[in-house]
Amino acid sequence: MIAQEPTLKNRPEFINVRIKRQNGPGQEPYWELHKIKYEPEMNVISVLQRIAAQATTVDGKRVTPVTWDCGCLEEVCGACTMVVNGRVRQSCSALVDRLLADNPDEIVLEPMSKFPVIRDLMVDRERLFRGLQRVKGWVPVDSYYDMGPGERQLRDTQEQNYPLSQCMSCGCCLEACPQFLKIEVPRKEGETDEQYEARKYAEYDKGFVGANAISQVMLFNNHPTGKALAKERLDALTGPGGIATCGNAQNCVAVCPKEIPLTTSIARAGRATTVHAIKKWFER
Repeated sequence: MIAQEPTLKNRPEFINVRIKRQNGPGQEPYWELHKIKYEPEMNVISVLQRIAAQATTVDGKRVTPVTWDCGCLEEVCGACTMVVNGRVRQSCSALVDRLLADNPDEIVLEPMSKFPVIRDLMVDRERLFRGLQRVKGWVPVDSYYDMGPGERQLRDTQEQNYPLSQCMSCGCCLEACPQFLKIEVPRKEGETDEQYEARKYAEYDKGFVGANAISQVMLFNNHPTGKALAKERLDALTGPGGIATCGNAQNCVAVCPKEIPLTTSIARAGRATTVHAIKKWFER
């Protein structure tokens, strides 16, 4: 039988929404309570749109509209990640009726805690993309355009790779990971853009790269063209903040909105880096 979505027996007239706000990077966060009229089949993004339109708290105070990030509104872009009722998830697929069935009193919205807050519910995910740079999370295509068709992939390989290819870099796995700690690098007075970027990336490169990047290593190392950089990716995973930092908490796979088998990728990466390290030792 198909499981039925929970429904509200007594639909409320209004929805209370408690939002953790922050006016800018490094500033003190504060809470605001908003109330909007209930409508059926809303998601958290539509709730935020109603709040932005009225820009008034529950006690009648006029405030600036709440800031958040979103793009596709169909759980593909990964931009709208936030903490909803204590759980990190995509706000576009967080349905209000379901949230109220679990907690009828209010909906609580917070920004992700592992990334620097830009404003309100919008965070800076640059470290996530820096992690993909560290592991060369792409298929190299330079000079391959005139070499004819690539090698054929087995059906089993395709089926193994496809779930990993669905990663949208949303950051849910990193927010839930106890080893992925927040790194926020404030800018120094008189520092040039180049100096600041270099210092920031140096700090990012010391931290745990995260489950998403490890899984992308397994994806591209199993790709006919992508495997050309396999050794470089494995070198990155054996360095600081690599696979050895993972504590196998398995929180990542529990919160992934695409249900990517991240712990399987981590296990495969552990074996691959071990074999890679042994081969390098014998090549000395």
